[in-house]
Amino acid sequence: MQILNRTIVCCLCVSALLLSLGAEEQSAAVSAATEKTDLKVVKQALSEFNSLIGGWRGVGMIKRNSRKGAWSEKAEWVWKFAPNSTGIAYQITDGKFLKSALLTYDPQKKTYLLSAVLPDGKTRDYRGTLDKDTLVLESVPDKAGTVYRISIRRLNEKRTLVLFQKRNQGQSFYYRLAEVGYTRAGTRLAESGSGGPECIVTGGAGTIQVSYQGKNYYVCCSGCKQAFEEDPETFIAEAKKKADARRKKKSSQ
Repeated sequence: MQILNRTIVCCLCVSALLLSLGAEEQSAAVSAATEKTDLKVVKQALSEFNSLIGGWRGVGMIKRNSRKGAWSEKAEWVWKFAPNSTGIAYQITDGKFLKSALLTYDPQKKTYLLSAVLPDGKTRDYRGTLDKDTLVLESVPDKAGTVYRISIRRLNEKRTLVLFQKRNQGQSFYYRLAEVGYTRAGTRLAESGSGGPECIVTGGAGTIQVSYQGKNYYVCCSGCKQAFEEDPETFIAEAKKKADARRKKKSSQ
């Protein structure tokens, strides 16, 4: 009888272990699916800034319309893809307020995140939302109680303004620190959907040609070029789905 009871107990333990493993596997599958969905949402949210991708020439001014204290800088916006993250890198040369930054998106809170590296090597994180053509990002108060704000305003495909401001914690008024007016470097880029080539990875303006199995495609930056070369079939399939969806929508109108 004791042997039978021990056998039953062991069987129950094994069953419980199997059920537990099954639950863990299910949980892993659900997490992977959620993560994949989140990355698609992040990519879609960031595609709002396809017009920024590429190189820019900037002139910074402490006071508007005053050359006193003004400086010149260069910047480049590039898509960055990793297995578990997607973002747009913002790299600045000779910048007075930023050295580099990474723009991402929080699908749970539906806000944009900017992780910035300052010229002195220190870091600062911003969070904010998109208001029409302007992305407004704000930091949490630092030890001195100062809140910093960055506003990225896209005027058109050739002009972008980046405004730096700050305020004291508990106050609502922002003090201007400086503003950088950017002009796109090089030739005029085609707009997505305007008849010019389209980036197969993000849907932005395609400026770099890539090839796969004898066919040519276009990407908008070095980050998208690397992503395409690592997994071309996935992006080709996604682009085909988008094209089919557009055709169906057009035919139904």
